[in-house]
Formats: sequence, C-alpha cells, structure tokens
Amino acid sequence: MFLGTYTPRLDEKGRLALPAKFRDKLAGGLVITRGQEHCLYVFAMTDFEQLTAQMSNTPVTNRAVRNFQRVLLSAASDEIPDKQGRVTIPAVLREYAGLSKECTVIGTGNRVEVWDTAAWNDFLAATEDDFADQGEEVIPGGLF
Repeated sequence: MFLGTYTPRLDEKGRLALPAKFRDKLAGGLVITRGQEHCLYVFAMTDFEQLTAQMSNTPVTNRAVRNFQRVLLSAASDEIPDKQGRVTIPAVLREYAGLSKECTVIGTGNRVEVWDTAAWNDFLAATEDDFADQGEEVIPGGLF
C-alpha cells in the first residue's frame, strides 16, 4: 500500500526519485499515466495490468468508456526505476501535470500520484473543508 506525502525534485532530465518507501513495490516496473485533476498516476506494473484487464470488460460501445480509456492509455509510459530509484517522466506527461522542479508525490493506497507542488497545495486548500463533511458519503458507516 502506498501512503504518505513526499517532496522530491524533478531534475533537468525529467527524472524523479521515487520515495524510498515506494521503491520495492515499483522496482519490477511501473506505469505512469495521466491522472484526474491534472496529476499523474503511477501504478505498479501488476496493478496496471489488473486495471487494464478490468477495462477490457467494459463496453467499447459506450462513449464515456472509450474516452476514459483513450485519455488514460494514450500517454501511458512503462518504466523501470534506475539504481537510484529514479524514473524519467515523459515530456507529454510533465506538460499535462504542469510539473516544475518542485513536485509532491502522494500515496493513495493502490497508486502513487505526482503533482506539481503548487497545484497540490491549491487542490488541498480547496478540498480540505469538504473532506470533513464527506466521511459518510465516501465510506458508508464512517471511518470507525
């Protein structure tokens, strides 16, 4: 499971050092792709394979399904971290997420998200108040 918030820097070659806690699970390969809210999603290869298997069971006759698959998969990049735990983020994905040197990497359970730090701070500020009010709607019965 991926948990926590980290603030690595993107280097001049577009490489990002993965948080040490995430490296073992991602060492065998990963997929970076467009995420929602203009962040990037990072999946362990095995998790991404499961996701694409689930998507193969959705009806391609549904326009929303086709559009979701197109956006998610068209910029997906399979990567293997180097010996320092770095991955190269392709230019198209850096542009999509507006990544600058300052990045925020968060664990969200089954995936990692990569945000431009300013965008993450804006997102968090805009949604923190709603977070307190949504417990029942998001997790039936609440947290405990």
